[in-house]
Amino acid sequence: MRNKFVVGNWKLNGSLRANAELLAVLGQRIAAKDAKTCAVCVPAPYLAQVRELLVGKPIAWGGQDASRYEKGAYTGEIAAAMLAELDCRFCIVGHSERRALFGESDEVVAEKLGRVKSAGLVPIACVGETLAEREAGHTEQVVGRQLEAITAMHGAEALRGVVFAYEPVWAIGTGKTASPEQAQAVHRFLRGKLAEVDAGLAAQLPILYGGSVKAANAAELFAMPDIDGGLVGGASLVADEFVGIWSAL
Repeated sequence: MRNKFVVGNWKLNGSLRANAELLAVLGQRIAAKDAKTCAVCVPAPYLAQVRELLVGKPIAWGGQDASRYEKGAYTGEIAAAMLAELDCRFCIVGHSERRALFGESDEVVAEKLGRVKSAGLVPIACVGETLAEREAGHTEQVVGRQLEAITAMHGAEALRGVVFAYEPVWAIGTGKTASPEQAQAVHRFLRGKLAEVDAGLAAQLPILYGGSVKAANAAELFAMPDIDGGLVGGASLVADEFVGIWSAL
């Protein structure tokens, strides 16, 4: 049986006061569940604060990105090893906003995944298509290419310990959500692609859905056989919403 996950991605949001208020509520209302993980991935300047507030609570924390470089003259970059020193468990790599706004290629994402794994963190590797790519019928081609870049660089063994997230770009921050059936179809395809590399491993790897997940639609999404939880954006900043999504897992 695969582990299940609900991971909040705060994106470029938060303040010391707002973080403390949100995490105080989450710490009271989110209880541990067997084989299920709750986590928040927060802006790097807040990791020390989040660590202090969540130690001993059933909520893990992680980074939103990591450098493709281990160390050196790369001003502004954050190494995966630095995240590990702050006891991060997770790090998102290849989010669609990193790909679209900052020009990250499939190869750069694969490099970052390797750094994250080497630092002992769990990569949350994102794949997904734009609206134009979906309408052109290229969804499987796009997500398959994004996945294959990882195995091409690191081999099949690199998949072990990875959490994948399918995030249709057209459903992120737009209020639109892929129907459970649409999301399940892509999740099933991804698991099939993984099975071509290692069938046993493919059956165990979690694949999350990310794209306007809310308390109102979480249960229906999570009921799909190949959807193992959610990578949650805006709703992770609202305590009632995030707790509702966690309760649906």
